[in-house]
Amino acid sequence: MEMYGEIILRTVFLYIFILIVFRMMGKREVGELSIMDLVVFILIAECVAFALEEVDKPIFQNILPIIILFVIQYINSLMTLKNKNVRDLIDGDPSLIVEKGVINQEEMKKQRYNLDDLFQQMREEGVPSIQSIDYAFLEPSGKLSIFLKNEDPLILPLVVDGYIVEKHLKLMKKERSWLLEKLKEAGYEKIDNVFYCCYENDKIHVQLKTTGNDRS
Repeated sequence: MEMYGEIILRTVFLYIFILIVFRMMGKREVGELSIMDLVVFILIAECVAFALEEVDKPIFQNILPIIILFVIQYINSLMTLKNKNVRDLIDGDPSLIVEKGVINQEEMKKQRYNLDDLFQQMREEGVPSIQSIDYAFLEPSGKLSIFLKNEDPLILPLVVDGYIVEKHLKLMKKERSWLLEKLKEAGYEKIDNVFYCCYENDKIHVQLKTTGNDRS
């Protein structure tokens, strides 16, 4: 009976402890988990399993790896929050799968993403044909984001966290010098101070890191 009581106490304690740990890790849907998130969650699940099986060991020995994983995840979240390059390296970057009704075969091979996957996700989104797609991006989570030709034009971020998104400029058929000139005309000299920037309706829209003000 004493062993069963220990198992019950450990289960209740670990349940509350894991809830607290996951809550402190931040809010993110299961389908939006990055590879790093998934690895951490799997390892935490293994640690909990060992904690429930090895009742003869002190509980702290079982939860210490969970605490270490939480610290790793917390440091990772701080790094990815402050640096887009680190965020792209760890979490990955969206891949352009369809552009103007044309499938990007090279990108599909690179992502090991086949036509059956593409057609399935198109059906799930109610998209009738490839030709009706303006742009389709395969997100790091595996979700396919589809923008149709008859919808409002796709507005791409050109600067994120002080970093110019070169591939978005390429999609717009614009050069880096064009963006720098537009920012200069709007009164923004330093890219490092720009939190977010996009180009919409022939206007540059900028939000700074410090003030959060939006100017056009």
